[in-house]
Amino acid sequence: MRKALEIGGYVAAAVLIVFGAAAIYMGVQGRSTVSDNIKAEQIVGSADMTPSGIAAEAKAAGLTNVSLPSCDVANKVITSGADARCFAQYMRIHALEATGGKTYAQMPRYATADGKGTNDAAAAQKGANGQPLDNVARNVWVTETALSSALNMSYMATQVANFGIVVGIALLLTGFGFLILALGGALRSEDSVLFGKKGTEEKPATTTPVSA
Repeated sequence: MRKALEIGGYVAAAVLIVFGAAAIYMGVQGRSTVSDNIKAEQIVGSADMTPSGIAAEAKAAGLTNVSLPSCDVANKVITSGADARCFAQYMRIHALEATGGKTYAQMPRYATADGKGTNDAAAAQKGANGQPLDNVARNVWVTETALSSALNMSYMATQVANFGIVVGIALLLTGFGFLILALGGALRSEDSVLFGKKGTEEKPATTTPVSA
């Protein structure tokens, strides 16, 4: 039974160490892939992408009850998932400014002559074919949602990669812990799988003197 436990300790240690090293490698590769792909897009933050700058713009646009970004990527090349997420937050504010503080769901479906839009097809502007025209201002949100989703996905991918690295380190430490425990038990065992059976020293025989 002792030998089985010792062998199990070595096997568990080896598996944990291998999986830990693999998890760390994959996590590092994942971070590198995300960073390389973001860099390839050549994204640079605009000059207003600072907390104070966007706050002034939001106030001028009349935006209320809007959560403003607290990060800063002004004139900065976006190279990481965190920066990409920050850039996406500023994109949302820009979209709200362009649509009068309305989200996609709040905007009318059809265009009108006065530019306010309507959800009534009968009251909408008509095209050459007599069909109501779509509210093109909604396309701002279509574009913003597509781009910000990609940026936020890169942030999520970075966080998953970071989690993989942390898990890999934990597996490595656990594996080395199992190995130390197994080796410690083997050193104390008289019949170790790794170190072989320990020999026993024969004690010299003692004689009892006999009195005459």
